[in-house]
Amino acid sequence: MAIDVTQIGAKAAQEAIALQALRSEIGKVIVGQDNLVNRLLVALVTNQHVLLEGVPGLAKTLTVTTLAQTIQASFHRIQFTPDLLPADLIGTLVYNPKSGDFTTKQGPVFANLILADEINRAPAKVQSALLEAMQERQVTIGENTYPLPKPFLVLATQNPVEQEGTYPLPEAQVDRFMFKVVVDYPSTGDELQILRRHSNTAPAEPVNAIMTPQDIARIRGVLDEIFMDGKVEEYIVNLVDATRHPDRYHLEKLLPLIHFGASPRATIFLAQAARGQALLAGRGYTTPQDVKSVAMDVLRHRVLLTYEAEAQEITPEEVVKQLLDAVPVP
Repeated sequence: MAIDVTQIGAKAAQEAIALQALRSEIGKVIVGQDNLVNRLLVALVTNQHVLLEGVPGLAKTLTVTTLAQTIQASFHRIQFTPDLLPADLIGTLVYNPKSGDFTTKQGPVFANLILADEINRAPAKVQSALLEAMQERQVTIGENTYPLPKPFLVLATQNPVEQEGTYPLPEAQVDRFMFKVVVDYPSTGDELQILRRHSNTAPAEPVNAIMTPQDIARIRGVLDEIFMDGKVEEYIVNLVDATRHPDRYHLEKLLPLIHFGASPRATIFLAQAARGQALLAGRGYTTPQDVKSVAMDVLRHRVLLTYEAEAQEITPEEVVKQLLDAVPVP
């Protein structure tokens, strides 16, 4: 069946206008942080989770909260702490002494958007409970399994500086995040604008809810139609393969530095994120540049380095950059 890229492009351009309106609404509160907002919008249209890492005060939590306010959907913020229990997250069975029955009390995870604030402060049992929700989009309470609402996104934050009282996230859970976005300091121009906005005690401009879950479902339908050429698909596969076998791409020097490469989930996420980038640009087709623009945030948390790399103070970002430079672009 022939694919009409022009027709798909017309649909994508229409949805890009709606997403731009969403971005503008977020811009009423958030200054700068264009990459962060971009990744959140791509995650929204692809129905995937995002891990945000940055020092305190960079508006990570505020950005997620503002995004939730622009969508007519349920939103829960969960502050992760060392004493948090799985029941505090997913819910529990409550005994009724009058009837002698147990009733299910659903936890805060039953919402469209979940802000998991300082996710690395919760112990392993809580992370395991969240893992089922993130992967299967369902939770098990007692003997029953309950589906989570659609859409369902976990937007998690963590502080890379203060490690006291934190728990490393399991690799299986980290792999469920489409993006790991490292949030950086604003530019001096953006920070000057932030200063002027908050120079008085007047409340910030209110944000309007301009999108519904039905709108998001419609946009996802258009996303699935966006054309991806076979050469772009091969480029994605080669990028992920390079994380496992860098010697195939004349990067033998990386062999002793990479302990584990990215899983096939990275291949899937790269393709979805590239389609999301094309949609934001209003195009009905993907380009290698779409893939390259999202590759760092998709791969940085999936390339596990050896002790030798850590001893040399080599970061995953440096390794991924070398891979992106080495893999031929179609």
